[in-house]
Amino acid sequence: MNPLFPPHHFVIELTAPDIQPYKKGNTGVDYVTTFDSGKPGPHVMISGIVHGNELCGAIAIDHLFQADVRPSLGKLTLALINSDAYLSFNPHDPTASRFVDEDFNRLWDLSTLKSARTSIELRRARLLWPIIDTVDLLLDIHSMQHGPSPLMMAGPLAKGCIFAKKIGIPQIIVADAGHAAGKRLRDYGDFSNPNNLKNALLIECGQHWERRSADLAIEACWRFLAATKTVPLSEAQSRFSTRWQGQQKLLEITQAVTITSDEFRFVAHFEGMEIFPKSGTVIAYDGLRPILTPYDNCVLLMPARRLTKGGSAARLGRYININ
Repeated sequence: MNPLFPPHHFVIELTAPDIQPYKKGNTGVDYVTTFDSGKPGPHVMISGIVHGNELCGAIAIDHLFQADVRPSLGKLTLALINSDAYLSFNPHDPTASRFVDEDFNRLWDLSTLKSARTSIELRRARLLWPIIDTVDLLLDIHSMQHGPSPLMMAGPLAKGCIFAKKIGIPQIIVADAGHAAGKRLRDYGDFSNPNNLKNALLIECGQHWERRSADLAIEACWRFLAATKTVPLSEAQSRFSTRWQGQQKLLEITQAVTITSDEFRFVAHFEGMEIFPKSGTVIAYDGLRPILTPYDNCVLLMPARRLTKGGSAARLGRYININ
């Protein structure tokens, strides 16, 4: 165990909703439901529980079902992604159900999906794959083990940042290329094609089990539905608040710190969003190799607690002007 990251005793403010009523759905894939307006328009998807211990996505999708949301044009799909991991959630061991066999959010490239290997997550991804191929616009709901600030992960392309600005919350937009260990759902296929209108966002709503993460997830869903014209603005606007609003800032990720040894350690206990004024500051050691900040005012994003070889330890970035 890394002594800089001692065990945490998390306060669980959220209750995992019962998702069994949504198992059958209407798509032939468990826990995936599509509503078709019968009118031309994009196919939009809201997905949650890609990681089974991130309750806010299940809460937001349950909220939309309870609100009887229907698209006024195009199609709307509500997808509870890693249901096996979610159904294993135990509030007395809340970090254990992130996945069953492997991280669901590192599987979304064709070479992995078409490979001969298998796992619970890969079998599920292959069932979802034909549906994902039909999606035009995606909001993928996540949360963080430590979340000082909610984040909208917009990917590396301009179209993602433009889409994030249309949603309007939260205040920090992150332009990033994902992880060396594998592609996220938001990076799949034409979501990452600059010449295609398909687009995707991943929202990190805050700390996994804080009440505010669920509140933000719900509001982000309504703003996404309004921005995509899936529901009229007049229907969604009553759900908006000023709680998450403010001048948006763009954080450009310039590098991911990928662990190359079995002895990676940070030099201090970082929560994320720390700013290091001077370039060349040592923030970690990967074995004997120091990890240095590459420029002044470098921001450390989402330091990992599971420091395993081949995984992402953190990402480094800088704030840039946003128009």
